[in-house]
Amino acid sequence: MAEVDTSGEVAAVLKVRPLTREAFAPFGTVIEPDPSTMRLINGGNTERYHALAEAEAGGDDACVIINIFRGSPRAFPYAVTMMERHPFGSQSFSPIDDRPWLVVVARDEGGRPGVPQVFLAGGRQGVNYRRNVWHHPLMTVGETSDFLVVDRSGGGTNLEEFFYDQPFIIDRPETSA
Repeated sequence: MAEVDTSGEVAAVLKVRPLTREAFAPFGTVIEPDPSTMRLINGGNTERYHALAEAEAGGDDACVIINIFRGSPRAFPYAVTMMERHPFGSQSFSPIDDRPWLVVVARDEGGRPGVPQVFLAGGRQGVNYRRNVWHHPLMTVGETSDFLVVDRSGGGTNLEEFFYDQPFIIDRPETSA
C-alpha cells in the first residue's frame, strides 16, 4: 500500500476492498465456512466447519468469553480518528443479522497504527483480530446489527487506543452485490 501524507489539512480517503482470507491474513483470520475443514457430525445431519480461528487469551486469570455486541450504523462519509488494539488476547466478530459491515485495520508502525485499510465484509463473514492488531471499533452499515463476539476477560488492561493527528475518510461503501 502506498504511503499517505497526513500532515496537511486534507483528510486521506481510504479505499474499501473486499474481505478475503489472503488480504486479511496479516491481521487475523476471516471466519466463514471453509469446505476443506468440513466434516459431518450428529449422524450426518450437521456440517461442522472445524477450527476456523483460534482465540487468544494471555494471562494467569484470563478466560475466553462470548458476547453479543449491538452496533448502530455509522454515517458516511465517516472520519476514522482513532484505532484500538488488545495486547492480551484476540477478538472475533461474527455477524448474526446477515448484513454487510466494515472491517478497518492497520499495521503496527513502532507502537502506533499505520494507514488504515478498509474491508467490506459480507453478512456471513466474521473476523478474528489477532492480539495487538490495530483495528477500529465495530462499524456497521445501514442498520443496527448484532454480532457474536469472542474475546478475553481477566486481569490487566486489555485495551490501548491511539488517536490520529489527521482523520482518514471512508466514503459511503457500496454494499449491494
